[in-house]
Amino acid sequence: MKIAFVGKGGSGKTTLSSLFIRHLAASGAPVVAIDADINQHLGAALGLEEAEAAALPAMGERLPLIKDHLRGSNPRIASVEAMIKTTPPGEGSRLLRVSENNPVYDACARPVELDGGAVRLMVTGPFTEADLGVACYHSKTGAVELCLNHLVDGQSEYVVVDMTAGSDSFASGLFTRFDITFLVAEPTRKGVSVYRQYKEYARDFGVALKVVGNKVQGQDDIDFLRAEVGDDLLVTVGHSDWVRAMEKGRPPRFELLEEANRRSLHTLRVAADATYELRDWARYTHQMVHFHLKNASSWGNAKTGADLAAQVDPGFVLGEDLVATA
Repeated sequence: MKIAFVGKGGSGKTTLSSLFIRHLAASGAPVVAIDADINQHLGAALGLEEAEAAALPAMGERLPLIKDHLRGSNPRIASVEAMIKTTPPGEGSRLLRVSENNPVYDACARPVELDGGAVRLMVTGPFTEADLGVACYHSKTGAVELCLNHLVDGQSEYVVVDMTAGSDSFASGLFTRFDITFLVAEPTRKGVSVYRQYKEYARDFGVALKVVGNKVQGQDDIDFLRAEVGDDLLVTVGHSDWVRAMEKGRPPRFELLEEANRRSLHTLRVAADATYELRDWARYTHQMVHFHLKNASSWGNAKTGADLAAQVDPGFVLGEDLVATA
């Protein structure tokens, strides 16, 4: 299952995504965690020391390797240079699976030991001084989009992505790559403003969107969120001494997380798992192609000097059946 955490800056989305990742790992589920936020904090939230987090390999810096692996023997892709962030897979492309070993994971993923299990952590990499004035962060998150375009994940497998703040993910098709999106909102007008924007943008793409109320202190906060977001409010999370200790670099054992917050994490997993039966791989592939053609005509053709529409394999539909026959 592919799961995104979004929200305005400071809403607590990185903290909640890290708690959800710990919750999944404690159950023994296979998890790939991806930090796609311009502010790279997921590693620290998962317990890495500052130096360890800074040493994680950046996906954005390994994009040629990622493209080379995913391209495989696809005859529609003339070269690695002709691949862009939205290039869809086709016959001959290499697909990624959550639990396998492959050159992309070898280069970009590192194991992080958590209570009860371990996860693979991947990071886009920070916005560096060399990028200032000459690059946008979407060139880095493009590595995430390309990987998700080629990912075949199954039931009870999880890819959890801590996304860029606000509605920045709408600058590409990345927002459509998930089975469910959890929008973290504080019980304030600013807190729900991103929800309204996200809801409006995602309306035409069938994005499954649920709100997680964070920093909730009482019934009045819950009533406010319910009035603002209606039935999209899935669950709320309140104060956590466990989180305070974690943010100080001294996390207790995860089993000591407050019971109310453990129940909230369980609710998130139930909601994510329920989307499995709603999967529509044909629509997923169609949306992938839709954004590829938009990017091709907007800038991709000019940049590569090729007609990138020719990369689309009209008979190809991504799906779990390809794993069974691969």
